[in-house]
Amino acid sequence: MNRTGWSWGILVFSVMLWGWATPVSPAETCNRVVAVVNDDVITQLELEKRIKEMTGFSVEDLKRNEGARFAETEHRILELLIDEKITEEKVKEFKITVSKNQVDATIKRIKEENHWSDEEFIAQLERGGFTLEKYQEKIKKELERMQLIESEVRSRIIIRDEEIKAYYEQNKKLFSSAKKVRLAGIFLFLKRPDDQGEIKEIQEKGEEILERLKRGEDFGDLAKKFSEGPGAADGGDLGMFDADQLDPQFRKIIDTLPEGSVSGLIPTTKGIQILKVTQKQVGKVKPLEEVKDAIYSELYRQEINRRYDAWIKELRENSYTRILSENF
Repeated sequence: MNRTGWSWGILVFSVMLWGWATPVSPAETCNRVVAVVNDDVITQLELEKRIKEMTGFSVEDLKRNEGARFAETEHRILELLIDEKITEEKVKEFKITVSKNQVDATIKRIKEENHWSDEEFIAQLERGGFTLEKYQEKIKKELERMQLIESEVRSRIIIRDEEIKAYYEQNKKLFSSAKKVRLAGIFLFLKRPDDQGEIKEIQEKGEEILERLKRGEDFGDLAKKFSEGPGAADGGDLGMFDADQLDPQFRKIIDTLPEGSVSGLIPTTKGIQILKVTQKQVGKVKPLEEVKDAIYSELYRQEINRRYDAWIKELRENSYTRILSENF
């Protein structure tokens, strides 16, 4: 494994977490200055944008969700913005630049180290709330930050094989492929959910289907005949699912069913379902050698972050920062 220079590693979701008391009109509120950092400022609009990026919620929604805790969240994000401003000043001072090719190469390396296809990579971004463009910008800032720290943190970082193995043993879930299950279903829908007569009718029909299955009749044939839901024309086939993505109610039932077995009647608000587990794929843990480079990069990044925290603390002590809003 090549360990010379920078190994950028798993940056996928490594995001840099980084007022006036006079009454103002609503139109001015978004533009008021909330903090001064040396010769730069942070506005309310900038802060609210970062809150949305980091939490996925607007300020108004976050206030409703967090209540009294909102002020703490807002203050923490403002402090991180101040750190970011200080870092950006140093990036400009050292004339550090990162090209598009460097960003693309880093993203390519991330995908290779994690053995992600393009589709899997995009899915990971969406789970993290990123568009590709936003993620590219985050990677650019991360690379600038790493170059800055490399120029400032001279001590050599050594990641030992023992550390890599320990991380692997403690985080095997991160390196496991998802458990998958292929399902077929028979769906009996209620047209009038409050009609006790109809509820009894589909209950009896469901029990009749179960009895016919016990006698050896084919699930696919019965699905074509009775099912009113998706996949009926294909013998009830619903396709392959990641077990972790299933509704907890169904996951609990399916975990107890061997491959080829059928559930009992599963009541829902819309009617009754009968599920068949047609195939199970057990999640496999990738071998250590396959993920060793990715682990090394992650541990390296963690050590860089530790050193960065100490370094940014020193920079803040030597910078002029002032929070203006009385809300902080």
